[in-house]
Amino acid sequence: MKKFKTSYIISGLMVSMLSLASCSKGFLEKAPINVPTDINFWQNEAEANSAVAGAYGLLRASLNEMGMAHYYYGDVATDQFVARTNGEDYPALTQIQWQTYVAPSQTFRGLIKLRRWDNFYKAIDQANRCLQFIPSIPLEKFTSANKEAAKNTMLGEAYFLRAFNYFYMSRVWGDVPLITVSELNAVEAPNPARTPQAEVLDQCIKDLQEAIKLLPYAAPSATRPVRANKGACFALLAHIYAWKGEYDKVIPNADSVIVNGNYTHVSRSVKASYLAMFKGNSTESIFEIAQNSNTEGANVSIAYGDITNNIAGRTLKAPYLANNLGVSLFGLDVGTLASLFPNNADSVDNRRRNGFDFWGSTDPICIKYSNILYTGANNTGPISVNNIIVFRLADIKLLKAEALASLGRPSEARTIVNEIRSLAGIGATLATDANMFENVIEERGRELFLEGHRFYDLVRLGRKTGIL
Repeated sequence: MKKFKTSYIISGLMVSMLSLASCSKGFLEKAPINVPTDINFWQNEAEANSAVAGAYGLLRASLNEMGMAHYYYGDVATDQFVARTNGEDYPALTQIQWQTYVAPSQTFRGLIKLRRWDNFYKAIDQANRCLQFIPSIPLEKFTSANKEAAKNTMLGEAYFLRAFNYFYMSRVWGDVPLITVSELNAVEAPNPARTPQAEVLDQCIKDLQEAIKLLPYAAPSATRPVRANKGACFALLAHIYAWKGEYDKVIPNADSVIVNGNYTHVSRSVKASYLAMFKGNSTESIFEIAQNSNTEGANVSIAYGDITNNIAGRTLKAPYLANNLGVSLFGLDVGTLASLFPNNADSVDNRRRNGFDFWGSTDPICIKYSNILYTGANNTGPISVNNIIVFRLADIKLLKAEALASLGRPSEARTIVNEIRSLAGIGATLATDANMFENVIEERGRELFLEGHRFYDLVRLGRKTGIL
């Protein structure tokens, strides 16, 4: 990768972030529960399930702010993208200029929307409500064959969702207000101060430990990844401990996913299989946000200068997205692609062959999110049918490799890296033991390109190398 730019990106990460101001089809369309309905709600299993679904829906709203907040937070402001001059706020976002002044009245602006944590707190409040009210629903009001398991599962999901939202926020904003009880009267709710990040992460760990007691490992199914289970909890714990630098605790949590989670890798060599992984519900997926149906999908909306659109509309060009002929706003260049996949990997690395293409002769595009449904005649009315893949098996294996490298066990880390490279159809890594940690981060950059990880990977690399 471009060493100078990578160092520049890493050194700006924490300053830029801390400068910020603040299932089945239709599953996430459940309305969140609010104060006026609390008295009459929370009567049976269906209402409890609706409440939990509302919490997932609010999380989706957070990650979809501007249509793609997950990718703005996790990918765009890194060494893997180049600044475009098009798009009102896009240049500032790609150059980590989050503190750029925007008039408070311009609430439609990306720099305003991405500074706000409102949606995250709505999701947290919904999870808090679930944890407050579901325990009081009598078991006889549950209709599942195993009533107690159904009740426990919903509580476990609520614990997971609260932990996930707080971890996500803490990586973006650092210290954030920690609220673990729903304020039923919004008018009288206090305005809490920020809580130190360490305390927030400790609460996340406590929540996940409770969730693990309540949730099962789920057998493979068409909707497994869109609702949390034990595997999702252990994956989140592994990420939290990596963020904290407690790498000795990453390994057992990663192993709980790898050994016990019933996850298997998707083929990288077959293009259709590889791209279908980003459509969602694959055997490799551990946790994802559902939005791949006509009702849950967001219109691609391909107007060129508008950065408030879906990820597919910002990365794809014709023929992958019919009639879209402008330059991709999420900019790649030939040099970036060559540094990602060096040594003529274009024709060898399955991730390069099946995940990227050229629009014209000099404009690389990422085609991971090319699962498009056209709802009108002549390829009109495009709908993105790509879930947000939050955690998948390769991510957790490489996170374990990162931990092994950090703990002075480079040979074991190399074995995992080579396993992932073998899936990609390329040879073993040539990295030395001394460079293994950085090598793992770079392999994550190839494997998890534009999946919301790169920014945080570079922060961990910066801490390890002393830049941060």
